[in-house]
Amino acid sequence: MLDIKFIRENKELLEKVAGQKNIKIDFDKLLKLDDKRKALIQKIDELRTQKNQVSKEIPKMSEKDRAIALEKMRGVDLEQEKLEEQLKPLLIEIQELMLQVPMYVHKDTPIGVDEGGNVPIKTVGEIREFDFNPKDHAQLGKDLDIIDTERGVKIGGSRSYILKGDGARLEQSLLKYAQDFISRKGYTLMYVPVIVDRFALEGTGFFPGAEDQIYYLEKDDKYLVGTSEVALGAYHANEVLDLKKIPCRLAGISTCFRREAGTYGKDTSGVYRVHQFNKVEQFIICENDAEKSQSMFDELAKNVEEFLTSLKLPYRILNICTGDMGRGKYQMYDFECWMPSRNNYGETHSCSNLHDFQARRLNLRYKDAEGKVNYCHTLNNTLVATPRILIPLLELNQNSDGSINIPEVLRPYMDNQEKIVKK
Repeated sequence: MLDIKFIRENKELLEKVAGQKNIKIDFDKLLKLDDKRKALIQKIDELRTQKNQVSKEIPKMSEKDRAIALEKMRGVDLEQEKLEEQLKPLLIEIQELMLQVPMYVHKDTPIGVDEGGNVPIKTVGEIREFDFNPKDHAQLGKDLDIIDTERGVKIGGSRSYILKGDGARLEQSLLKYAQDFISRKGYTLMYVPVIVDRFALEGTGFFPGAEDQIYYLEKDDKYLVGTSEVALGAYHANEVLDLKKIPCRLAGISTCFRREAGTYGKDTSGVYRVHQFNKVEQFIICENDAEKSQSMFDELAKNVEEFLTSLKLPYRILNICTGDMGRGKYQMYDFECWMPSRNNYGETHSCSNLHDFQARRLNLRYKDAEGKVNYCHTLNNTLVATPRILIPLLELNQNSDGSINIPEVLRPYMDNQEKIVKK
């Protein structure tokens, strides 16, 4: 959410950004409604002032004049109530429009309609050349009896899977390694709720817009999150943080759920696109300063680069374009790892700077050195998401005999096991 004053002063810019982000919003309607809101509030304030003035004079009045004044004030009360009733639906309508206003974007953000406009900015690592016919992760998982999508689908329907034996152990080793990796960098681990109230999704910018992707628990009026970013962002909602406590570096641990609406028939094989997965998510709350939040964005990206390098996975970084970045994003990078079965890179991480977009919606603030209260900046980036990251790990570390080498950094988490072999 942006400040209404900023919207008024930058209407043309935001109309342009909305078009670039494929968002439809009537800014003229929003500003007219806000004019009406201000006029109503002014009238209500005038009536309040009038009542306050009369209340001061009443004790000095004669009994007759007091009765006349009180009768007049009853009429003022009725007029105020009438105006306040007009204001209530107006505030709701304004809020609904305000939630649709997009964040402006970084000057280096590419302009594009969809993912085709994303721009590669860095490629790291050599792509392995096989001297045998490599298997994809689904076949490897089946042959080694570590991934069972067939029975997963039997139990939970399409896009369901089961990790078993060394497959489950490998996933857990990745998650534990990620937790230790990020803890050493000073991030506080947070095991967070995955069932949340609507305000948390509105506050972090997923509503409106992502309703089709999120599971709704109608009986309880709750939602299943697709990322721990939701809980991490809402953790300090409606609070004023001490300047000494920011930047606040958090790492959320959670199971995540996504409906994958609109992806019928896409990526149905294996575990690339699934309904349930596990993730360790980086989240930073920092000062309302463009340079400082940019340094935090760079830190989040650097963490992922170091993490992927430690796993010896080739990757590239994409600068995400306006049409693919979402309503609240100021700047966004995607990290993609090389996946032999796709003969291409596949997304594994997403790094975002939202400036004060989420903080305004969540009423998340801090008090600066001068005592002034400001809205924070928030940023996030995946550290690891499973099972998708298993795709490059399994496929790139396979051997001609069908076994899989376990990355060295993960071996201590698997009793120093070096390979996954058929049992």
